[in-house]
Formats: sequence, structure tokens, C-alpha cells
Amino acid sequence: MLISTRGRYALRVMIDLAEQQTGSYIPLKEVAERQEISEKYLESIIKTLVRSGDLEGLRGKGGGYRLTRPPEEYTVGDILRKMEGSLSPVACLGPERNPCPRAPGCRTLPMWERLDTLVNEFFDGITVADLMQKDGDGNEYVI
Repeated sequence: MLISTRGRYALRVMIDLAEQQTGSYIPLKEVAERQEISEKYLESIIKTLVRSGDLEGLRGKGGGYRLTRPPEEYTVGDILRKMEGSLSPVACLGPERNPCPRAPGCRTLPMWERLDTLVNEFFDGITVADLMQKDGDGNEYVI
């Protein structure tokens, strides 16, 4: 499994917006500058997050984006699945399950199912609020 820059940047955007929460909208330009990510590239990521209801946007003066829920309600797994489509290690376990004819006797399928469960449970157990926490030792999450 390889998480794309799209998935990693989406997490960075969500953390940034959560850390800047004041109730007002945060301009995309500011997020792009803080995160050192192209504003143009962030637009496509933001569009997906707005469409899914995770962010809301406002155009014009005073416009920008903000979270629609508290940071504790966003899981890393949910955000990554929206960006990546699937976290499944093999195609037969993806969202459009296409079981192969060998599935009933597949010796490796149980292993892939266990890995799929581990990955999803791991990412679903981490929230944006968790990622906002900083260690006192300087060992912060790096995405």
C-alpha cells in the first residue's frame, strides 16, 4: 500500500484547518503557504473534502474553508479512503469487490483479509485531533 501525496496533503490540510479553528473561514492561500503546497493542487483536494461534507467553503471577501465537525470526529482512515479510494492491499478486497474464481480455495486470501483489517482499524483509530497533539520530545507526526 502506498499513500499518495493527495492523501497525505489532505491530512495536512485537515490538521491545519483544525489548528486554525476560530469559527471563521480560513483562506486556501494561507493554508497553502503554511503547508508549502501548491494552492492549485490543494484546490482539487479541497473540492473532494467539500463534496464529502467534511469541509464547507465560502467565496468572496472573508471566504475560505472550515471544518464541519470537531477534529475528534474525523478519522485518518475516512480521509484517506476519500482521497485514495481504498486502503485494501489487493484488488479482491477493494470497495468494488471482484472476487476471483480462485477465492474459495485461495491460500493467501485470509492473510490479505487480516492485513486489510489491521490497516483499516489502525487508521480508523487515529483522529485529526490525535494528529494535532505534539509530543514534548519533539517527536511529532510527520505526514
